Amino acid sequence: MAGNIVWLASYPKSGNTWMRAFIYNLVEQPARPGRIAELPTWFESEAKPRWYEPYLGGRPLDEVPFEEMVALRMAVHRDIAASRERGSVFVKTHNQLAYYEGHALHNTAVMAGAVVVVRNPLDVTLSMADHFGLSIDEAIEFMGNPQTAAPSTVENVASFLGSWAEHVESWTATPHPQIVVVRYEDLLDKPLKAFMKVARLLGRDKPRKPVQRAIEFSSFRVLKQQEAKEGFVERSPASKAFFRKGRKNQWMEALSDAQVARVVELQRAQMERFGYVPPRFR
Repeated sequence: MAGNIVWLASYPKSGNTWMRAFIYNLVEQPARPGRIAELPTWFESEAKPRWYEPYLGGRPLDEVPFEEMVALRMAVHRDIAASRERGSVFVKTHNQLAYYEGHALHNTAVMAGAVVVVRNPLDVTLSMADHFGLSIDEAIEFMGNPQTAAPSTVENVASFLGSWAEHVESWTATPHPQIVVVRYEDLLDKPLKAFMKVARLLGRDKPRKPVQRAIEFSSFRVLKQQEAKEGFVERSPASKAFFRKGRKNQWMEALSDAQVARVVELQRAQMERFGYVPPRFR
């Protein structure tokens, strides 16, 4: 990996924004918590339409075939990398680290590394349902479908997710020193240890105090307070708030045994890898 793009990768609703807030506060070291309003501009998103429009000949996004949009990613990622003459460019992505119809979803030639956040799919189900206005059963099937994709909208171009399990496997199956994988739950339970892994990848793990301050400045409590005061542009119209509860094991209060069993059935292999299968369903 000899490029300058550091991917912030996750399945949707798995902690990508939380991680972006931490990195922003770690790199910028503001005197007070960085505003969440800065995140969409400080970080790049490989799904921003402005990167694709030069290649579309004036066509509206919704008229461009999905396969064509996917095929443009190699060039778009090269353009994003070239937009920063020096230093790393942090780029949010929800795409698999894989191929679609023979086209790579990420340009590894311009990749310097990646931070991958993995979250228990039982909890992701609840956040997905809320964010996309789905029923819980619909969200379970959405996350279990290997063909799941997000269509182009005014805010984002089409992306390919696949199932939760396939997405997680694509980013985590092959260990690499420049790809750091952290569990959402460890960010909650062991924040210093988990976030230090990220800081170490970025070469910012010493001294420790700025890392601790970045953790405090990006806490869920701070992010939720900021959204309540200023709003957040990435909140879905279907949801009352982008930052909902920020806890683990919310599924215990919301999912039936049948729903848990269905999630495990669809996602078992990767749930076992990351310790997410409840004892009663092993």
